[in-house]
Amino acid sequence: MDESLLRSLTPSVIGVLVRRGADFPAAEDAVQEALVEAVLRKDEGAEPVRDPRGWLTTVAWRKFLDAARADAARRRRQDLVHEEPPPGPVPSVDDTLQLYFLCAHPSLTPSSAVALTLRAVGGLTTRQIARAYLVPEATMAQRISRAKRTVSGVGFDRPGDVSTVLRVLYLVFNEGYSGDVDLAAEAIRLTRQLAAAIDHPEVAGLLALMLLHHARRAARTAPDGALVPLAEQDRTRWDTALISEGVMILQAALARDRLGEYQAQAAIAALHADAPGAGETDWVQIVEWYDELVRLTDSPVARLNRAVAVGEADGPRAGLKALAELDGSLPRYTAVAAYLRERDGDRVTAARLYAEAARSATDLAERDYLTRRAARLNALG
Repeated sequence: MDESLLRSLTPSVIGVLVRRGADFPAAEDAVQEALVEAVLRKDEGAEPVRDPRGWLTTVAWRKFLDAARADAARRRRQDLVHEEPPPGPVPSVDDTLQLYFLCAHPSLTPSSAVALTLRAVGGLTTRQIARAYLVPEATMAQRISRAKRTVSGVGFDRPGDVSTVLRVLYLVFNEGYSGDVDLAAEAIRLTRQLAAAIDHPEVAGLLALMLLHHARRAARTAPDGALVPLAEQDRTRWDTALISEGVMILQAALARDRLGEYQAQAAIAALHADAPGAGETDWVQIVEWYDELVRLTDSPVARLNRAVAVGEADGPRAGLKALAELDGSLPRYTAVAAYLRERDGDRVTAARLYAEAARSATDLAERDYLTRRAARLNALG
């Protein structure tokens, strides 16, 4: 199938989907996924279609309906929980967690299983999943399409493993905590269910991590929606009940001496929650926990966050030295460089870097925050 021909048909097909009732962004997403399917058909040597426009319209409409059904299912699940999840055991159980396990199929790679579950059950868009994985949207669309093809041929007779489901829940929570769609409460609800069903220290670690982060939710934004960084948050607005529950769960998990990445992240969150003020944060211990996290995961994001912690514990120049060892294309790398330059007194460079980071930020609140930081430093001269 001629890919250039199909792309030339994209505007008109989007128009057809919009006239059928799809909103423009959803129609655009659906057509992009259809184009990816066309590429896969070509790679697999399928016969050319006789009516490219009709094929593209049909496949795109089917993609839109799949996404709409997934979104409707997610919204129904969200209706089952309160905005702020109460402490204690979960009172009711549905089949959502079982669907997570079924989508984490053994025939899929862990990354493909996570992507498929986020799209089919979690209700995230391909763009949101791609952002979480730090890959281009087209790459993620292709990965999800291939995962669908794989499981359609083998059936959902064997559930996946706990580690893959934990990864999905973690990414769903992160998108709900910092993204466009409120999925945090749903992720906590499902993780509570999993913790009640499985005696596993990493399940407990993930639940503790979610609770400790969610406890700060009310203080993360100003009344006008502006982002409030951790150091400037009003700690009286933090939910002390969630913090206490999270710390208790974490301590029990750590006592089992089977450390994993979620326990390490929760320990870092607990140290932040334990500090009465930003100036009293135990940054030395936080660096030590980041060292553990890097050892466990070798994650570039963990290394980036470690550079910030080193800058707080040992001074901005030590943080910049740690940062220099990382790939400059990492998301938020430039924002971290700007912060450390500002801490080091280099306002001119910091302002330039803040402005550069703002231009590449995908989150509107983050973009506004970085822009304001750049403007403030420029005003100071």
